[in-house]
Amino acid sequence: QVQLVESGGGLAQTGGSLSLSCTVSGGSSSTLAMSWFRQARENEREYVAAISWPGGGTHYADSVKGRFTISKDNAQNTVYLQMNNLKPEDTAVYFCAASTKRLFEFVPNKEVDYWGQGTQVTVSS
Repeated sequence: QVQLVESGGGLAQTGGSLSLSCTVSGGSSSTLAMSWFRQARENEREYVAAISWPGGGTHYADSVKGRFTISKDNAQNTVYLQMNNLKPEDTAVYFCAASTKRLFEFVPNKEVDYWGQGTQVTVSS
């Protein structure tokens, strides 16, 4: 059973930066793609970015491309999301997710096998 624990987040001003971390435990060897999703109030959960756990290839939603960077540290079993040039519309609960599918299989359907508990990001205007 893979367990995901997010940390980071908080409050930032428009144009500011925040960084999120997600620690993976309990079966990371079966994890092939890690990703971040977000859910704003009353909205559906939205895909943000993904990274290949063994390889490092990445994929981004158009809404964050050029502003957010997903990265990983396999030795620390941690995936990161660096968020720059934040906008009020980035305000949401951010969720870390793990998939047993390889990145190129995960991206089209975004089928997640494990979710973290979420961490709040609030961007003030």
